[in-house]
Amino acid sequence: MNWKNIVTETLHITYPFVQAPMLGVTTPQMVAAISNAGALGSLPVGGLPPDKTLALIRETKSLTNKPFAVNVFANLIPSVNKDAWEAMQELLKKFCEQHELPFHEQSVERLKFFSYEEQIEILIKEKIPVVSFTFGVLNDDVIDTLHKNGVLLIGSATSVEEARLLSEKGIDMITAQGIEAGGHRGSFLHKDAPQIGLMALLPQIVDTIDKPVLAAGGIADGRGIKAVMILGAKGVQVGSAFIASKESASNPVHKKMMQQATDTSTVLTKSYTGRWMRCIKNEFVETVDSSGLTINEYPLQGALTGFLRTLYNDENATKFLPMLSGQNARKSSTKGAAEIMMEMIEEAEANE
Repeated sequence: MNWKNIVTETLHITYPFVQAPMLGVTTPQMVAAISNAGALGSLPVGGLPPDKTLALIRETKSLTNKPFAVNVFANLIPSVNKDAWEAMQELLKKFCEQHELPFHEQSVERLKFFSYEEQIEILIKEKIPVVSFTFGVLNDDVIDTLHKNGVLLIGSATSVEEARLLSEKGIDMITAQGIEAGGHRGSFLHKDAPQIGLMALLPQIVDTIDKPVLAAGGIADGRGIKAVMILGAKGVQVGSAFIASKESASNPVHKKMMQQATDTSTVLTKSYTGRWMRCIKNEFVETVDSSGLTINEYPLQGALTGFLRTLYNDENATKFLPMLSGQNARKSSTKGAAEIMMEMIEEAEANE
């Protein structure tokens, strides 16, 4: 099969395959493994402080001399609804008491969030060739600055309207993200994330814009790659297939649950971060979603619930851990990331 197309030529890779930038899951080792295998690894640094951003970039560079992308979050920081904050914190406290978990009270006054604008200088100085972004659109000055420094930009869209706006802004490639995708939705023009699957969304975006389109959401094998290429995608972005991999930073409980998942295991929820995300449903999700409480927007809710991620050794961990996952969860493998990727490529070639 001839994989060469506008995506491989523009990104200087062998296969039109992008590893999804999954914050909290992706490691420099995963990024390097994918890039070394001929695809594009993606290092997530969304919301991280500049010093941590630089350290992760340099660690990744020490593991590969191939191109890799760095992913930033383009969201704005919302104001805090203090009443909602206190009510949610009280619910968390009761949940922790019920399950005999250590509760970590968070102070609104001590919150500190970092904007992508604080990371741009680092990306330029480190000569990052590709910057991807999600949760919004980079401001015009940043787009212009990155382009002037030879950086290729990839944005995420969950609707035709979002794809059209990204195209009008001069974004070089656009990832069409269907509702099947794991983790956070990339929506930014809609109050509620569009409920459209990849197979319906992809051809509409391809027909609307003249930029290369990557497909994301539920792609976990060679058949999925072939299907989206037929529908007009020039490449794929794959995430959940790597969550249980050797290089993944996911905790053992998350990895195990991925492999035990069924086609009814995941749910869309704002309970963990204040932004729609697909994860494996559990008691915590059900408790928050049924509470009727107002949830502060991303990343405020995440500041309240973040401590839960550290408690994965608890015997009841599956009841409260945030375990992001796409609808094709059971396809996640414990093999090395490069091996997982190449098996998908080989399967696509076999089904040509």
